[in-house]
Amino acid sequence: MSYFNVRVYGLLINQNNEVLVSDEEEYGFRFSKFPGGGLELGEGLIDGLKREFVEECEAEIDILSHFYTTDFYEKSSFNDSQVISVYYMVREKAPLKLAFKTKIYDFDGEGEILQAFRWVKIQDLVIDEITFKTDKTVAQLLKDQYSVKL
Repeated sequence: MSYFNVRVYGLLINQNNEVLVSDEEEYGFRFSKFPGGGLELGEGLIDGLKREFVEECEAEIDILSHFYTTDFYEKSSFNDSQVISVYYMVREKAPLKLAFKTKIYDFDGEGEILQAFRWVKIQDLVIDEITFKTDKTVAQLLKDQYSVKL
């Protein structure tokens, strides 16, 4: 059986033109993406994104604007669903209280589910370090948009 998997992500950019990236490991599979995740049944995009930021970053956010919605086919890396991802520009309501890392996959502790956050300068984003197809597309769009502003 195939089905749609709707996901929502936030692009949080600080005053240094750095974007927040989430490095994660689940059951031995490592990936880097933007903060966010899957919608729960009965949940809207905005409510889902706000919930995800509270769960992942312990932070409340404001939604600034829509940035991108998947416009091509992407199969989930975890099951047989088709992924549709929606990205929003966001800002935190208060400074984040996370232990930011400088290296990819620099996890504290051990376990089957790990997560670490790092700020990455937009112009320094390495597309190949971003795991999923739609996130790679968004990372490139961010780089392109940033280069126009310089």
